[in-house]
Amino acid sequence: MHHDIFFRPDPHWVGDVIPWTDGNEIRLYYLLERRQEPRPGTPWHLAVTRDLVHYEDCGEALPSGGAEAEDLNAYTGSVVQDDSGLYHLFYTANNPSRLSADGRSVQLVAHATSTDMRTWTKRPEDTFGAPTGYDPADWRDPHVYRVPGEDHWSLVLAARHLEGPERRRGVVARLVSSDLRQWRPVEPLWDPHRFVTQECPEVFRIGQWWYLVYSEFTDRFVTRYRISRSPQGPWQAPERDTLDGRGFYAAKSVDWHGRRLFFGWIASRRGAKDDGPWLWAGTMACLEAVQAPDGTLDMRIPEEVLRSYSEPLSEADAPVSVQAPTSYACRVLTPDTGEDVRISADLEWTPGTREISLLLRTDASGETGYVLRLEPAQRRMVLDRWPRREPGPEQWHLAGDVPHFIELERPVPLDGGRVHLDVISSKELLQCCVDRAVVLSTSAYARTTGRVGIAALDGTVTLTSLRTYTRP
Repeated sequence: MHHDIFFRPDPHWVGDVIPWTDGNEIRLYYLLERRQEPRPGTPWHLAVTRDLVHYEDCGEALPSGGAEAEDLNAYTGSVVQDDSGLYHLFYTANNPSRLSADGRSVQLVAHATSTDMRTWTKRPEDTFGAPTGYDPADWRDPHVYRVPGEDHWSLVLAARHLEGPERRRGVVARLVSSDLRQWRPVEPLWDPHRFVTQECPEVFRIGQWWYLVYSEFTDRFVTRYRISRSPQGPWQAPERDTLDGRGFYAAKSVDWHGRRLFFGWIASRRGAKDDGPWLWAGTMACLEAVQAPDGTLDMRIPEEVLRSYSEPLSEADAPVSVQAPTSYACRVLTPDTGEDVRISADLEWTPGTREISLLLRTDASGETGYVLRLEPAQRRMVLDRWPRREPGPEQWHLAGDVPHFIELERPVPLDGGRVHLDVISSKELLQCCVDRAVVLSTSAYARTTGRVGIAALDGTVTLTSLRTYTRP
């Protein structure tokens, strides 16, 4: 089965993604989430893309070990190739029936090998758990890499100290090996004393900078990164240290033709409702990271995805201004766009304008739908919706105390008074990008189609260009 732009093995879901490439195709191993009760074991499945637009579902790649095995659940890991050409797959082995001293299920690092990446042979004799001083129930997501010039491999993973403040024990543990089978613990790669743990850690280099990427759920659910001139650190946080917002999690990356591509999952919500709780797993999506001169990463929607929307739908008769010096005003500018559309817009505003909004999936009045709102005073963009919930019997029952979708905001510099916006709106999925540098991704269920417009609060907003496209 083939999928376009976004990948989900319907009726199931994509969990953490483990990308690998030979420079031609990108092999995207992922955890298959079936949301069945009783819960079956978790296997690795595989999707393949050669162009970031079309994805081929290749089915199961690494099976669950079964109800009695230590790897009933085969969780996140990594894939490498050694100097002889043999492929090594490292993953997290877990069985909820195998408990640690505190009653939580043990996590182990497991190993499999392959000569062709199609058939994997598990190596249970290589399985190992947390060494002394680490929590045996938090020993997951092994990422294996080799620093150029070193004669050994490194393995980092999400771990926790056995003692210390409960929510600050998270550590990126590190081990080394010369043969990818026997591993020796060394000093942690990063010990921030900040998080419960740092999931899906990854280490890579671009030019003269090294990057440590991880996902955390202590402060917020988000994928973050740090940078260093050395693969051993120290790891400094950039001003904008997140790849995306709450809606895009567990992102891991691959170097493809000199480009750094991140694959993660856009989170789904319970009941397919905008106010439903976030759920683990969702739909696979890709973002491209572009290195700035100071080593920080700009995130954008890949150009291949944008170009795939090549059939014009509408073009606004620009420029169009909305003037509201002491009030709010909006203007709807397109007919209904349909459920699969790319929106390209350029906006300018006068100094002091409080809010600059692009209305998405809106109705003819601009009142019902979604709002991508820029707030210069707060240096952020947010995603809002109206109505924010089903109105209640009283006039004030409309969630006016909820400023926008909770957790769906991104820091963005807005001092220049103008931005370029790229938006992909595909069924329930939304990806919004400002100046090809800051992305916000999410699922938005209440309206999957509608019109596009602009709005201003306490100022003037001018649309200098608006084009919509669909895919042929």
